[in-house]
Amino acid sequence: MGKQSRIDSPPFIGVRFNVAGRRLVLDRAGKGGPAVVFLPGAGLIGADFLNIHQAVSAFTTSVLYDRGGTGWSDPIALPRTAAEAADELRALLAVAGVAPPYVLVGHSLGGAYARRFAQRFPAETAGLVLLDPADERYSEIPPQSAWAQVRQILKLIPALANIKAFYRPMFARMLATWPEPVRDRLVDYHVTNWRRSLDEARNLQPQVLNEVRDGGALPDAPMIVLTATGLDPFMAVMSTPAYQLDLIARKTGFYDALAASVPRGENRLTPNAGHSTLHTDRPDAVVQAIADAVAMAAQARAVSLAV
Repeated sequence: MGKQSRIDSPPFIGVRFNVAGRRLVLDRAGKGGPAVVFLPGAGLIGADFLNIHQAVSAFTTSVLYDRGGTGWSDPIALPRTAAEAADELRALLAVAGVAPPYVLVGHSLGGAYARRFAQRFPAETAGLVLLDPADERYSEIPPQSAWAQVRQILKLIPALANIKAFYRPMFARMLATWPEPVRDRLVDYHVTNWRRSLDEARNLQPQVLNEVRDGGALPDAPMIVLTATGLDPFMAVMSTPAYQLDLIARKTGFYDALAASVPRGENRLTPNAGHSTLHTDRPDAVVQAIADAVAMAAQARAVSLAV
């Protein structure tokens, strides 16, 4: 018999639910509400947030999932719109019996998807925690100089001969604290599917970000943005340290404006954390932000019920 495909093998975390004829993986842990739902960045999957998931499940319901076309969910054509991603998530949560409202934790591209969910379903959104989210103002950032790009590409040429060997130690460092069987399988997934991040983010600018920009106001719910202020090991492949530092300074201003766009918004600078690895570099800051958002959401609900 041939080797069993990833999609036909059992997911190593969670179970599959049938949503409109598509199998989507979801894992739920803990109890209570509001439920916390993680929306990974481009190319990442639910199990990449296992460390945060386990910590959050100690004080409320925590949900990881794999979007269609990623992880152990069924393959689909990528990229997709933010509305499609938001609608898929809402349908999955309903089928899995995870009741709203939700605190949405969105990283990078997942941050744009979380904002679109909140725009489309404000009554089902209890709060937002955005981890270095994709932002429509990114289009204002000038590109790296042509000469700097050439130098980075020249440095990358040896790695292109064996891109999987190049990425394996990077993912292994990122997931170093994961249980060994899970870590090994997850690293294998990422080095085999390293193009998935490119596929998912291909329409980020301008389509997804314009969609979020034009999608209407966010609900009056707590929103905590975490800005990673450290250098990112994955971005270092194509960006110089100087360019990354300039990006950090610019995005801090963008996130300040995003937080100020809602009554209960806050931007927290998070040192010693890279964009791609914020949740593994600084799990303490991520868990604290989620705990704060859950507490604020619960308090607001208690006040509304008492009125």
